[in-house]
Amino acid sequence: MSPEFTFILTLGLRMAVAAAFVVTASFITERSGPVIGALIATLPFSAGPSYVFLALDHDAAFIAQGALASLPINAGTILMGLTYVVLAQRWNAVVSTGGAVAVWIALAALARMVPWSLAGGLIANAMAFAICLPLLRRFRHAKMPLITRRWYDIPLRAALVATLVAVVTTLSGWVGPGVSGTIALFPIVFSSMMLILHPRIGGPATAAVIANGGWGLLGFGIGIAVLQVTALRFGSVAALCLALMTCVSWNLALWWIGRRTLGR
Repeated sequence: MSPEFTFILTLGLRMAVAAAFVVTASFITERSGPVIGALIATLPFSAGPSYVFLALDHDAAFIAQGALASLPINAGTILMGLTYVVLAQRWNAVVSTGGAVAVWIALAALARMVPWSLAGGLIANAMAFAICLPLLRRFRHAKMPLITRRWYDIPLRAALVATLVAVVTTLSGWVGPGVSGTIALFPIVFSSMMLILHPRIGGPATAAVIANGGWGLLGFGIGIAVLQVTALRFGSVAALCLALMTCVSWNLALWWIGRRTLGR
């Protein structure tokens, strides 16, 4: 088997696995309402597979540097979410999603110009979430109408995440850990939800899902920090497992707190 064919076969498998994760997560989100859906959407269904495949091709130092680059990008994602939530109250899906993605790209480009440290990345996240979480609070509640799935939903979601994995995997050896970490955190799940849900259930309802994802994104940022700190100490496999456990535990804690609040 030629090296070229092996690469194509491996890349295709990686794209299929990652797409399956995101499509499954999106289905659960649609059926669970904005709160549970947001907690599921902020799990690392997109970035996780990208980092797993990066770990298969690179050493722990590469993963640690990639996570360091990803940390400030998470701050950009919450600002992207706030942008969409505000725009979605009045504008259509194309304008709202396009504006939000443009904000993310601009912030990602600015982040690439800064020599980040772990402390700097954590401070950037703390500032972004301190600003965005209070502003998102009033948009978190909206009625979730019954969703009728359309024929292109699955292909669109699968294509988005598969493209991300293909880009990250193919370019990682050329562009280095910094750019790889930036690309890996492109918010595929949020973007696909904006594009698919907005025309079907309306801007305010879709915005409620994104707004409820703010606290989940905070836990995701903590998971990235855990990955960065532990990759060199314990190796890529252990670090990725610890980061995943951090994200899942954080979202389970949010769900439990929400249940107790409703019970009272």
